[in-house]
Amino acid sequence: MSESAPALRIGLLALDGAMLASIAGTFDLVQVAQKLSQLRAPGQAPGLGVQLIGARGQTSLAAAGGLRLDGVRSGGNDPDLLIVPGFMHEGVGDLLRRLDGYGPEIELVRAMHARGVRIASSCCSAFLLGDAGLLDGRAATTSWWLDGAFRERFPRARLEIERTVVEDGPVATAGASAAVLEFVLREIGRRVDPALSQLTARMLLLSPERQSQAPYISMALRERPRNSLCEKAESFLLRELHRPLSMTELAEHCGTSERSLQRHFREHHGCAPLEHLQHLRVERAKALLETTQLSLDEVVERCGYSDVSSFRKLFKRATTLTPADYRERFRLRPN
Repeated sequence: MSESAPALRIGLLALDGAMLASIAGTFDLVQVAQKLSQLRAPGQAPGLGVQLIGARGQTSLAAAGGLRLDGVRSGGNDPDLLIVPGFMHEGVGDLLRRLDGYGPEIELVRAMHARGVRIASSCCSAFLLGDAGLLDGRAATTSWWLDGAFRERFPRARLEIERTVVEDGPVATAGASAAVLEFVLREIGRRVDPALSQLTARMLLLSPERQSQAPYISMALRERPRNSLCEKAESFLLRELHRPLSMTELAEHCGTSERSLQRHFREHHGCAPLEHLQHLRVERAKALLETTQLSLDEVVERCGYSDVSSFRKLFKRATTLTPADYRERFRLRPN
């Protein structure tokens, strides 16, 4: 392995306002991997390199929180992998305004992709990849609470919001900063050394095999486009979750046809009304499991189900955890 040509050269795009975890976490991971590599094979080049890469000729960037990072490089050889970090924002409107100011960065991502560089995003920076045209016709993920806004802005992408990391050809998207670190570990395993990847994961308590962000999703915090018909339907569903409901009843309450209701839900929620109803029932169950000592039978009854076994299967399909495992992991505990 040549010292002048690491097997995996990682570039981090220098975005002003970037979240430090997306940048510093990757630097720390690579440093740990380099040290472990040297301990395992003294005198041998570790095969890893990482560099901040700018699109504006700058030598530093102002990260989220006001901290400034030096050492930004512009020009030079392309990395093997360019990671676009997530950036701080106050909501979807602010996110989209910030994207408007990242024109040079979007052009650099587009140009590197055209030259064969592998591109990866962290959390909300999937929107930057989308604006660069990299996600059309591809599967992708992003931060779970941005799923509605992502579907509206990038209808040609196939959003798989439950997954932590989605790889589709030369483009990868990660749901959060921790997920992008797990993706980097996978890349180290593929490009450098599987044993080094595994050892680094153990040192940093990371799990590169983790695949789902479903247990962490909270529908109450999701950003979704406003739509009066869907809001009216959801208000009714939330009020009546405790009992059986039908599409006919829901459409009549909303004063529309079942077909129109189906279309609106597909456009604004990415699923059918009754599927959305199941999501809402799982959300209520999650809240009850987190905050009460109700038995599972009582939780299921309050969520409009009578068959505990069926609801347990629904819950695990939605969250990847059983109700008992979910309660153990997320229940509120006294200080």
